[in-house]
Amino acid sequence: MTNFNIQLTRGLTVTALVAAVALTGCANMSETQQGTAKGAGIGAVAGALLGAATGGSKGAATGAVLGAGAGAVGGYVWSNKMQEQKKQMEAATAGTGIGVSQTSDNRLKLDVPADAGFATGRSTVSPTLQNVLSQFAGTLNANPVTAVAIVGHTDSTGSDAVNNPLSFDRANATRDYLVARGVSATRIATDGRGSHQPIADNSTAQGRAANRRVEIYVAEPAQTAAR
Repeated sequence: MTNFNIQLTRGLTVTALVAAVALTGCANMSETQQGTAKGAGIGAVAGALLGAATGGSKGAATGAVLGAGAGAVGGYVWSNKMQEQKKQMEAATAGTGIGVSQTSDNRLKLDVPADAGFATGRSTVSPTLQNVLSQFAGTLNANPVTAVAIVGHTDSTGSDAVNNPLSFDRANATRDYLVARGVSATRIATDGRGSHQPIADNSTAQGRAANRRVEIYVAEPAQTAAR
């Protein structure tokens, strides 16, 4: 088990308690109250994830509590700055094959396929991705309240002994490129999932290519909306 997962597991002890309190008695709540309680539970999990990445097991516990509060008031916010960042990244990634989208929980997502990001079996950032990340770093520095999560994935070719560290290396290489361009390392959490979360059929070359990817998420906590 990775240090990240160990830290997250410890933090989820607190997360479970927060979520349990938030969700207890939902059957007797109004629809609005249920939404608030469920938001607290979801926020606790998200907070633990970010807290574990930035502050170890203690950070996971603190993040779970703070995340519960963020979830109760709406989780993440899609601000004007987030919308502007999306537009800028859509322009920066045009023709590269990199997908840019707004997730259902109001995060900005960049989906970097293997062809645009890394050579097979390598973790060196490609020139195409370098150009995109240089502009991406500028948008992150323009909205410093956001947090970034980078997750690496591989296809099923090879063993976990190869794929798991490779997925981490790709996520970390992406982080390091951003940090070198002024983005604070404390804002960025990285993780590697190896071949365990495919989005396509690994029995085809096209499917394997789709599964070799890096996903980058940007989230702005709701409590910053009033700034």
